[in-house]
Amino acid sequence: MGKKRKIWNAAVKLALYAASGLTAALLVGLIGYIFWRGLPYLTWDLLTTQTSYIRNTIGILPNIMNTVYIILVAMVIVLPLGVGAAIYLTEYAENRHLVSAIEFAAETLTGIPSIIFGLVGMLIFVQLFGLGAGVLAGGLTLVIMILPTILRTTQESLKTVPAGYREGALALGAGKWRMIRTVVLPNAVDGIVTGCILAIGRITGESAALLFTAGFGLKLNGFIKSLRTSSATLTVALYVYASEQGKIDVAFAIALILMVLTLAINFSASLAGKKLKR
Repeated sequence: MGKKRKIWNAAVKLALYAASGLTAALLVGLIGYIFWRGLPYLTWDLLTTQTSYIRNTIGILPNIMNTVYIILVAMVIVLPLGVGAAIYLTEYAENRHLVSAIEFAAETLTGIPSIIFGLVGMLIFVQLFGLGAGVLAGGLTLVIMILPTILRTTQESLKTVPAGYREGALALGAGKWRMIRTVVLPNAVDGIVTGCILAIGRITGESAALLFTAGFGLKLNGFIKSLRTSSATLTVALYVYASEQGKIDVAFAIALILMVLTLAINFSASLAGKKLKR
């Protein structure tokens, strides 16, 4: 039995190593292929101009700016909501059944496909509220999508702050809000930053929800005008150029930009997470 057990353990370990190696090889191959196809077409003109059918040129500057706009809109709204809700649930709420229900709802939201958020956002923000397709409707839809991420990461970060810190601040005469503001939040800021980075990563890579709410517009608009004007982000532009216009080379160039952004965001989140563990 002992020999058979050793053979079985060795076989399982070999299968795990093989699966890990295959996964790593697929990832490296995918990254390399995107670099190979996209890098030759990633030019300065592509990054700094907008598409013009008159001059027969293609530029993705409007899509880069729309991505920045939608990140700003979503984060400005979701950050106080998510952090405030986490502080209430962790520090103030006494009804544990209510807390459990809210946490369950947040976990459930994270499992809903993004296309569903897009349809709901289109019905509520675009049609019911009359905002029209644009950065504002897209940002509000993304707020609903990333709120659970900010909420849960902030909650877990607040729970890692030792209870002795709270007791010491209260013993020195600080009120509860002052204790939270000056003691708890500064010690939990790394976790909050990690949640924000993860949320930005999801915003950057989101496309399905924005197809129905932000629109397909490829024209360069100012921030105010883009709030209620069809404005395609980088992911939506990738979809438009690849599926509707057949410009695969431009799509690969955009994919390269998105991949570099995703790797940078994940690396930043990893660094923040390691700092939090320390």
